[in-house]
Amino acid sequence: MNDLTQSRWLPVILASWGIAFFEVLQVPANRWGNSVYSATQLKIIQEVITLTVFCGLAILYLGQKIRWNHLAAFACILAAVAFKFWSQE
Repeated sequence: MNDLTQSRWLPVILASWGIAFFEVLQVPANRWGNSVYSATQLKIIQEVITLTVFCGLAILYLGQKIRWNHLAAFACILAAVAFKFWSQE
């Protein structure tokens, strides 16, 4: 690889390792969170955060346009969150 190609990859590599570093905190966070939320609730929270970040990245960085079906799919995901956190009393 030439120097130009290497210099373009360096920020990508550093960003990916930066993200991976914070994933180390996931196991203790699940143990602490499990005292408040169920494992299913924690997984749903994780998926909503992941999809929200991905949608933001797709819009801001990749230039994707949000269409009605994307909003409908996101509404279904939020409905899943609502159903899971609905009081079970």
